[in-house]
Amino acid sequence: MLVKAHAENRLEEKLKLYCQPKLLIVDELGYIPVDRHGANLFFQLVCRRYEKGSMILTSNQRFGDWGEIFGDPIIATALLDRLLHHSLTINIKGESYRLKEKKRAGLLAKAAAQENDKQALKA
Repeated sequence: MLVKAHAENRLEEKLKLYCQPKLLIVDELGYIPVDRHGANLFFQLVCRRYEKGSMILTSNQRFGDWGEIFGDPIIATALLDRLLHHSLTINIKGESYRLKEKKRAGLLAKAAAQENDKQALKA
């Protein structure tokens, strides 16, 4: 959204919008890699919110991988410096709730069996 706003010459408006809420939630950070331009724009947002508004970020990526996610280890370090300064970090290990539910419902076993059947047919 920030990249689009920048292209439409509305970045300042969008940054102000994202700085208004007391809490901003960014879900699945790193699910899709961010190019350097997007990383710079996200850094601008984090800087504007730094020590002014709370953020919740979710990611399935380790902090050590953020250099790859943002295409620049320096930007990743600067982001983490600001994000982690007054933060509470919760590391959740293990299977996701979705995966657990599939296993409980027996759907995961069925999917694995179907994949094994496909592999056997190919051989």
